[in-house]
Amino acid sequence: MNIVNKPNAPVLDSFWMPFTANRQFKQAPRLLVSAEGMHYTTDDGRKVLDGTAGLWCVNAGHGRERIATSVGEQLMRLDYAPSFQMGHPIAFDLAERLAEIAPGEGDATLDRIFYTNSGSESVDTALKIALAYQRAIGQSSRTRLIGRERGYHGVGFGGISVGGIVNNRRVFSQLPGTDHLRHTHDPERNSFVKGQPEHGADLADDLERLVALHGAETIAACIVEPVAGSTGVLIPPKGYLERLREICTKHGILLIFDEVITGFGRLGTPFAADRIGVVPDLMTTAKGLTNGTVPMGAVFASRTVHDALMHGPEAAIELFHGYTYSGHPAACAAAIASLDIYQQEGLFTRAAELEDAWQTAIHGLKTKPNVIDIRTMGLVAGIELSPRPDAVGKRGYEVFLDCYQNGVMVRVTADTIALSPPLIVEPDQIEQIAATIGEALDRVG
Repeated sequence: MNIVNKPNAPVLDSFWMPFTANRQFKQAPRLLVSAEGMHYTTDDGRKVLDGTAGLWCVNAGHGRERIATSVGEQLMRLDYAPSFQMGHPIAFDLAERLAEIAPGEGDATLDRIFYTNSGSESVDTALKIALAYQRAIGQSSRTRLIGRERGYHGVGFGGISVGGIVNNRRVFSQLPGTDHLRHTHDPERNSFVKGQPEHGADLADDLERLVALHGAETIAACIVEPVAGSTGVLIPPKGYLERLREICTKHGILLIFDEVITGFGRLGTPFAADRIGVVPDLMTTAKGLTNGTVPMGAVFASRTVHDALMHGPEAAIELFHGYTYSGHPAACAAAIASLDIYQQEGLFTRAAELEDAWQTAIHGLKTKPNVIDIRTMGLVAGIELSPRPDAVGKRGYEVFLDCYQNGVMVRVTADTIALSPPLIVEPDQIEQIAATIGEALDRVG
């Protein structure tokens, strides 16, 4: 079923695309051939403004020469080295750089870094570390993992087990012994809110319900996204994460923040933990770590968690876990160059500087057809549309296509338009994003 519309177009049959309606896409493919700054270029030569930082990952914009040069030089110096019983300097250098910006103080500082290759791997790694920690401190009965409805934690079996997206869970088996908090989306009390909603801190008490149901002595960890991105940009109510931290501490449950989306400046601070003032015990990252250039993730662990495993015979492997490409030299080079750009160009805080302009522009779409809610925080936004009867997601998809055809890339999840532009976005580009979406909403109707 290969469709070729242009001379020298690629043959489309062989690539089984992820999270894509493959048959639909290949009838009318959307192909990106280059990128620079805030823009992609399509195979027919059109410029498309990137309103999503790729997939929430290109925080410093596209085509950064510093990153490309650093990766190229590293590949010629040392293309690969194993991290099992061996090491190479750049992996340790990057860990020190990440430790410098890690949230927390004292033994709660998240400055012990375990490398992965993606957000999904970071989540599964964090879950395994949590189980290993509980066992190491003599709490081996703590094997239960708690996620949250409408949470997304990647596509590993651990991630889909604690995740709360039905389509991720419907086909595949999950780990036994998982359970879920209620989600925090409450449109009746919180709608068209700029920043954190006022209502909903009490929803964190749902963890107390699960403690009463299962027993605290069975629960190892609770994992949440500070801002849930892939299910429509769900902002945490004021006091919610603080309350969740209190309950976890009270019952000896590790708190894990999935910051794969919110990490590296998305909310106007290095991490959501900094913005909200709540420090978890483990934190998962990926995406913006390398500005999306080379696959890489990292789990930040507190000294308390890390040190609990550093016992027993010195020759024993403390955590029987890892990946062939953990701390890959090229990925480390990309991450260090990305951190240099973030820090030298002030990108960790730029979302805070642009937040008022962002909120004003996006909330200006409130009166457009079929808009039923808008949620914003930092440089993130979710514009929720009323679904068509018996056609959930169709209206959102049509808005996505209209925007793409008119020069702006947005992301759609069901009938919510999700936005997360690179942190180098300029005010006039914010206005372009909002205007293009507004026109699309008028046309789709």
